[in-house]
Amino acid sequence: MEHHTALQGQEPVHLWNKAGIIVIDKPRGPSSHEVSAWVGKMLGCQVGHSGTLDPAVSGVLLIMLGNAVRLAPLLLQHDKEYICLMRLHGDVDRERIGKLAEEFTGRLYQRPPRKSAVKRNLRIREIQELEILDVDGRLVLFRARCEAGTYIRSLCHHMGLALGVGGHMQELRRTRSGTFTEESMYTLYDVQDAAVAAREGDRSALEAMVVSVDAAVPELPIVVVRDAAIDALCHGASLAGVGVASCMEFGKGQTVAVLSEKKEFVCLGQTLVPSASFKPGDTGLVIAPTAVFMAPGTYPRGWTKSDKVYPEKKKGDRTKGKKPSSKPAGKQGWRPDWKPSGRSDRKPDDRGQRKRYH
Repeated sequence: MEHHTALQGQEPVHLWNKAGIIVIDKPRGPSSHEVSAWVGKMLGCQVGHSGTLDPAVSGVLLIMLGNAVRLAPLLLQHDKEYICLMRLHGDVDRERIGKLAEEFTGRLYQRPPRKSAVKRNLRIREIQELEILDVDGRLVLFRARCEAGTYIRSLCHHMGLALGVGGHMQELRRTRSGTFTEESMYTLYDVQDAAVAAREGDRSALEAMVVSVDAAVPELPIVVVRDAAIDALCHGASLAGVGVASCMEFGKGQTVAVLSEKKEFVCLGQTLVPSASFKPGDTGLVIAPTAVFMAPGTYPRGWTKSDKVYPEKKKGDRTKGKKPSSKPAGKQGWRPDWKPSGRSDRKPDDRGQRKRYH
């Protein structure tokens, strides 16, 4: 809580107004929401975080700055790596623990723990690698490389059940999220020092911390577009083949990274056709932008507005211009052969005279 009290009473100063990512070494104690809020208050910008960590868990936490929050759905899909300390509830031979690690590598059924922010539906998650690092009595230290959404707490519980003695997670640290590792992390104290230096005019430390958004998607196919097509993309228009300068191979419906010819990150897009069906310079729409990161007006407009003038709708009587009805007033829908339904022998005075059962 020292970080929170140190920031109280400070007026927000907008030190950062661009999209970017800071890799924070989350300490044990505060929640992920608190850590991201503190970073946002230090830098005076909109923030978000990807991959929530429990308060008792430490390690890599990605803080997205500005409109980099639009990367959240993509960053949440990154594979993760953890170092976990598991406590068994009974004595087990080390060789048996090593064989169990091999059995728990692959696709597993999991149900989120009771203390979780999601519904406890049964799901399948993949453990790519499970390595036993050390065993000291009933304490087991292991490294797990797994799919996004894997609960290590549930993994420890299931491993304990498989060993026949039970077990639980005692300590956990995330060491990698996608391409971001511990080597690129900064503490909250580092961010605060960089923010203070930036207020005094030295922004070098702060700019060295912030990672560009294109570094978060190195595995995506890259599409390079011409300068004349960039401003239209920034306004949400789909990209045609004539605006493509070069591209990597991709399939239909795939997410791609759109860059300028200067390697500036423009947007993320979803492909409308496979790359094999067109060549750069061909007509036809090829990519629809899904998350735009470059501000409109960064590049000159290469498109023109239509000269067609559409007439404005006049405000007034809504019935004006409608075709008049051929039926006389008061006789709308009247049929000469219509007869009232029901009993004709019942008198009006008989109403309410029915037997009532109490």
